[in-house]
Amino acid sequence: MAAKHGDTVKVHYTGRLDDGTVFDSSLNQEPLEFTIGTGSIIPGFENAVLGMSPGDSKTEHIPADQAYGPYVEEMVVTVDRQQLPAEIQPEVGQQFQIQQSPDQVIPVIVTDVSDSRVTLDANHPLAGEDLTFDIQLVAIG
Repeated sequence: MAAKHGDTVKVHYTGRLDDGTVFDSSLNQEPLEFTIGTGSIIPGFENAVLGMSPGDSKTEHIPADQAYGPYVEEMVVTVDRQQLPAEIQPEVGQQFQIQQSPDQVIPVIVTDVSDSRVTLDANHPLAGEDLTFDIQLVAIG
């Protein structure tokens, strides 16, 4: 039985950057469960699972445009520190969410802090990166 669109699958995976750095893995925890075709995970990963059968393993290289997309400079903004709520003491690497509109929240990462300014990056941390995944299909259904 091969995985197809609409199937709910369970996979174990290890994700690496081009330099070999592991950025995520499901090993030593429950497998990742998702339904193929719902867009809940990156397109390249979904496509890699298509056609696999339980017990199959593969290594798949996924270019940035099939992963988290390109890094977009326009998604990096520098704001006056006074624009942040007083209770926030920004630090590089800190993550929080900005309310863009009543129904839109944007996650951002602090990338630079000075006495008067804070730089916020709304790109996904893996934007612009080609990714390699070791994938094992555990189960279908």
